[in-house]
Formats: sequence, structure tokens, C-alpha cells
Amino acid sequence: MSNSPSSAITVQDPGIDSQRNALDRPGRSHGPLRRALRNTLHYLSYHFVLSRPKTQVSRVAGFQLTVPPTVFHPGYFISSEAFAKFVDRLDLSGKTVVDVGTGTGIIALAAARAGAETVIATDINPNAAGAAAANAEANGLGEKVRGLCCNLLEAIEPKPVFDVIMSSPPKHAGEPKDLADAGWHAGAGNKNILNLFEQARQRLKPGGRVYLMISSDSDLDMYGKAIAKAGFKARLAFEHSIMFESFPLYELTQ
Repeated sequence: MSNSPSSAITVQDPGIDSQRNALDRPGRSHGPLRRALRNTLHYLSYHFVLSRPKTQVSRVAGFQLTVPPTVFHPGYFISSEAFAKFVDRLDLSGKTVVDVGTGTGIIALAAARAGAETVIATDINPNAAGAAAANAEANGLGEKVRGLCCNLLEAIEPKPVFDVIMSSPPKHAGEPKDLADAGWHAGAGNKNILNLFEQARQRLKPGGRVYLMISSDSDLDMYGKAIAKAGFKARLAFEHSIMFESFPLYELTQ
């Protein structure tokens, strides 16, 4: 939730492709102090940000974003802005893109700004899907970006239609308290996102790419197994770090 000026950005050399596992790093168990810190951060985030009762307006990554209640707020959680800035460096000219778990639509908007011809912004939260469409219109990208309320990619026919799939899913396992908390918790054992990679494989064009941002506190072993099971190779493309956590962004290819 920090916007600390001491945060650092690391970009991985595109030629590096060594892998100890699918994510090139082992999972780790956290001790009681780390778990207590995570629980405290969630408590503060949930009560003061996630479950806020009023719509807010925030300027993030060059976009003016309306953030309704229950929608993940990219002005407080720095991973979304870091992802958007990474997307700004891509050439997506003429590409068809989908942003899974779009929230305010910030990543979808960044994809459209990077040249994508068509962007679908999906979210299980209807408030988020609506916000993505409204924010696209407000930022002059309404002709390119369409909001779609659905679970992952289930509402999209399983055939190769996307050049690029992007997602910054909920970073932590655990049952969400409510719709607002679904932006933080991905269900017990991350069950709410386990099907993402198989669904992505079915809908990705030959030579397509998936860009996935997770947290150093995520269940890396689970992600590694799910990614490998779906037939993807993972390469670290970018990593944004703050004092106590980092957000690795992986490029997945078939």
C-alpha cells in the first residue's frame, strides 16, 4: 500500500532464461513476524481502503481514474501503477489484449495507450468492469476498451483470440470477506485463480504472451506448478520492489 520514494525498479535482461522452477525462484514459508505484518497490512488496507463507502478519483500512471467502492484502488496499492508503467514500454500496435482482474481498468488503459487495437477488461466484480469501461471513456480510450463482468476468462469462447493476456490477480490465499476483499484474497488455496493459466492457454494465439504480476508473498510454488501444468515457460521480465515486498512480473510463453 506504500508509495515510498525508496522503492526500486529492476528490469531483467531479456536474454536470461535460467529456471530453478517455473518461476525461477523457490516458494518460501513466512515466520510469525512476517505473518503478523501481513495480517496488519491487510487489516489496515481492508478497513481504510478496500471497504471504503465512497467513490474516489485518483490520478495514476497518467490516467484520471474513478474508483467506486469495492474496487481495488491503484492510488494506494503500487503494483497496478508499476504494471502500467511496464506496459507503456511494450509495442502493442494492432494487438488484441485482455486484462484479467482489471479493477479500475488501469492495465487495460495502458495497453490501449501502448497501441492495442482492442482490449477487453474482465473482472468478477461488476463495479470494476463498469469502472474500467467508464475510465476508458473518460481518458479518450472508449473505442478500444470494453469492460466485461465474468470470472477470469470464462465468458470468452475458448479459442485463440488474444495476442496478449495480462493479469495482476489477488496476491494472497484466503477466503475474501466480501466483494471488496476479493481484490486481496484469491480464495482458500488460491482456488479463485487456479484456472487462469489453462484458460489463458486455450485463448492465446500462437506466439502470444501472458504478462503476470504477483507478489513475493504469493504462493510461488502454486503459481509455478499451475503455469507449468498449462504448458507455459516463465521469464522474469520486470520487478518492482519496496522495503518489505517485491512484485515480480513474468512473461509466459507457450
